[in-house]
Amino acid sequence: MTHDPKDLEKITAVTLDHYERYAEQFWEGTRDHDVSQNIAVLLAHISCEPPFTILDFGCGPGRDLMQFKDRGHNAIGLDGTRNFAEMARAHSGCEVWHQDFLKLDLPEAHFDGVFANACLFHIPTQELPRVLRQLHATLKPDGVLFASNPRGDNQEGWVAGRFGAYHDLEAWRRYMSTAGFSEIMHYYRPEGAPRERQPWLASVWRKSEDT
Repeated sequence: MTHDPKDLEKITAVTLDHYERYAEQFWEGTRDHDVSQNIAVLLAHISCEPPFTILDFGCGPGRDLMQFKDRGHNAIGLDGTRNFAEMARAHSGCEVWHQDFLKLDLPEAHFDGVFANACLFHIPTQELPRVLRQLHATLKPDGVLFASNPRGDNQEGWVAGRFGAYHDLEAWRRYMSTAGFSEIMHYYRPEGAPRERQPWLASVWRKSEDT
């Protein structure tokens, strides 16, 4: 699917507007979700000495920022939803950047890890390679990126007022490897459920040494 600039502006505006309008409901509905498995695998594969500098990409209202901070790490949040950015600052006390995913302004080689939990699927497929390269560039050498997205059969479109792109494992591997990442591991969530009841594909990637 090809999107012209106006299409991309609409995708961003409509999706963000949904989150702006339902920010409080989203917080109440997700604040108790247990993503400790995802946080643990990211931290376990960062090879430098802690504390780590972590970018919580698509941080939402700040649930996971608090987890990184409580573990003693330097966590910075980023979200395109203004209400989420404000809520994340209030809930976590961390620095939070308000940035559109399609208009990122990230520092070069700054982070030991990027935590992209349930957010990269909102990026239209044609823009995904560029965004992944930007995340690659903001990682320090040997840095680690965690991603979790609802899996699918490589279709994209509107679902419940939000735009989403739903990749299978092989397609996701192609995007990540082309962007300069090497796969560490992948798994499906929720943990312990039959595969047909595991809608989330989680994966961990290292910034390749030769990029």
